Amino acid sequence: MAIRLIVKDPDPVLRERAIEVTKFNRNLHKLLDDMAQTMYDAEGVGLAAPQVGILKRVIVVDTGEEPGLIEMVNPELVEKDGEQLGPEGCLSIPGLSGDVRRAQRIKVKGQDRNGEPFTVEAEGFLARAFQHEIDHLNGVLFTDLAEELYETSAKSRRDGE
Repeated sequence: MAIRLIVKDPDPVLRERAIEVTKFNRNLHKLLDDMAQTMYDAEGVGLAAPQVGILKRVIVVDTGEEPGLIEMVNPELVEKDGEQLGPEGCLSIPGLSGDVRRAQRIKVKGQDRNGEPFTVEAEGFLARAFQHEIDHLNGVLFTDLAEELYETSAKSRRDGE
């Protein structure tokens, strides 16, 4: 495992649509391992492959609550319900946070590192983290959606991504 460099805005890779993963192999496993280590090292709660310069539909999420680390390949938001407005930050946009309106409850389907399909149902903060990371796969940043933006310290970033 290795810590990868996190791409910062305005790098154009953050604005591109990531491509679907079709090969579930050692390279993908290494990417997932590196992404998790990078996310933990940066004290984030989620990371999408474009944030480490890889245009693949791969995310990792760990909000510090059950079930812990979730790796998802080719995630697709299939259901959403309710509404929440709350703070978000991003490892690719340090020092800036914003209030973003998201679905309160979601269902996401995707694949694990071996290509096996699975579904995650989430609500609250975990639902927010999934929506934020899936947006990254489509070239959307939280700053595009924020109703209000404000400067933050690195310490308060833990409340966001």
